[in-house]
Amino acid sequence: MNACLRATRQWLVAIGLAAAATGAWAQDSYPNQPIKLIVPWPAGGSVDIATRILVDQLAINLGQPVVVDNRPGAAGNIGAAAAAKAAPDGYTLLIATTPMIINRYVSGIVPIDLSRHFTPISELVNTHYVLAVNPAVAGSVHDLVAKAKAAPGTMSYASSGNGTQLHLLGEMFKRQAGVNITHVPYKGGPPALADLVGGHVQMMFPGIPVVDPLIRSGQLKPLAVVSKRRLALLPNVPTLAEAGIPNIDSTEWYGLVAPAGTPDKVVARLAAEVLRVFKTPGVRERLESRGFEPVGGTPKEFAELIDAEQKKWAEVVKQSGVRVD
Repeated sequence: MNACLRATRQWLVAIGLAAAATGAWAQDSYPNQPIKLIVPWPAGGSVDIATRILVDQLAINLGQPVVVDNRPGAAGNIGAAAAAKAAPDGYTLLIATTPMIINRYVSGIVPIDLSRHFTPISELVNTHYVLAVNPAVAGSVHDLVAKAKAAPGTMSYASSGNGTQLHLLGEMFKRQAGVNITHVPYKGGPPALADLVGGHVQMMFPGIPVVDPLIRSGQLKPLAVVSKRRLALLPNVPTLAEAGIPNIDSTEWYGLVAPAGTPDKVVARLAAEVLRVFKTPGVRERLESRGFEPVGGTPKEFAELIDAEQKKWAEVVKQSGVRVD
């Protein structure tokens, strides 16, 4: 009987050691199942374009599929809220963008606090905006402003949603130019651009990656870039300052984050693989050809960027007077 009991105990100990080893192996072998990457903006928009350029190589590096899940709406908050509620195990990730910072300071939007709800992994890319119009509307910023002043309230500008950077840029433009132009929010950039091309709205500040094909085809006309300098992709397009509208400069960044509480080992693995993606031949070139500036970086550097951006946009929103009902 005692021999049987000893054998049973030894068997139970062996099972326990095997289970512990299996758990440790599972953590060290991350990932061992597909990863869901939530993109809180519509398919076909700038964020989606950059994500899909990066995601194929990231999946190869990780040895598991990375499935893009587009969840647009509420200036990125719908997708962000879903990601924040996910298990912090590295199998649900989020593409974070600048509007998630802005939302904290614009009333009427339930904010997502990137510092509190998420763990930064890596900044990915930067991109710029351009003031674009239907070619029939205006040939220059001066022409656009003159027409808007001649008929107050009759012109409109599109944005990808209330509280987004495009909304903020439109309001800043109105204040700087001294014009009365109506804001028309859309559920993402692609439907807004469709109405801009169709002439239903007169102007917009879209991201260059998504609007560049429409500019090249002549469907839209770029009047000025929102940047301190002219951009290589649109070398003949002046900056807003050169066009007579100073003090408006806005760069949008995209980054990779995980739900708060994600293990450090998982975060470190993901950050290392993102860095490998940027070192892969052809990836940077594809991004740059679409108007993105590849960045990369460590979790600490991304956390510092988020902190600095929170301070910056709190002041910008205050000065702009943007509010969402």
